[in-house]
Amino acid sequence: MRPLRFISFGVIAGCGLTIGSWAQTGTVPSSSFAGSTSSEFAITRVTSSLSPDLALTAYEKGLQSQSNELTGYTAITVVDAELPDSSQKARFELKRHYVAPSLLEFTPLNSTGDKFVKSNVIARLLQSEVDHVQKREQSQTAIDSDNYKFNYKGTSELNGVPVHVYDVKPRKKRVGLFKGKIFLESLSGHLLRAQGAIVKSPSFFIKKIKFTQDYANVAGFTLPTHLHSEAETRLVGKTVVDVVHRDYEPEASRSNPSGVALLGCAN
Repeated sequence: MRPLRFISFGVIAGCGLTIGSWAQTGTVPSSSFAGSTSSEFAITRVTSSLSPDLALTAYEKGLQSQSNELTGYTAITVVDAELPDSSQKARFELKRHYVAPSLLEFTPLNSTGDKFVKSNVIARLLQSEVDHVQKREQSQTAIDSDNYKFNYKGTSELNGVPVHVYDVKPRKKRVGLFKGKIFLESLSGHLLRAQGAIVKSPSFFIKKIKFTQDYANVAGFTLPTHLHSEAETRLVGKTVVDVVHRDYEPEASRSNPSGVALLGCAN
């Protein structure tokens, strides 16, 4: 089946982001006799949280490093969309292929559900991603200090993982930017979640969009895994979309084949 490059749509703009990653753990011997094999000497793993400022700095360094190191990836994307007011829904499963900096294409694998939802919701969502990449607009929507102001709000836990929480506010009212929160893993500065509301609608027909996007570390890169969005539209009412990405196969540059960016040692 030939890849599809959607070429005529443009509507819901999600918030996609990938960043570099690193480990922030270490080992400390309980004795100065490092070579001793006696059972009275133990190796203790020490983990300590980064300060809010250091976590944010680590995050932005990783963001820049990954933009240099990630040359592409393939993944499976599953999109579920629903129009609750009319009880219409559909699902689309696709293989996505990204090559930095400006190629994104989808190969359909299977689909079920309402044709209207597939063509007017899912296809337009996919096309908005393709357009965003083809126009090389990633830097305009990156969650970084060029586009946002960060205000530290405190610590919390996300799925049992300690995190630093920051309010984010865009410096400009631009399509693709949002007002909300980000959650950084307190041990490393990895981005785990972004959530909020899009500050400028990408279309007259969309009144507002709220979303939550989760991320995970994959082969040393931080990549989006799940997007949940709810949009209020002028024509069909509420639109609910869930996008799941799985089975990533990242490709790193030759200078860093592992894809891992170490703190203070970005390539």
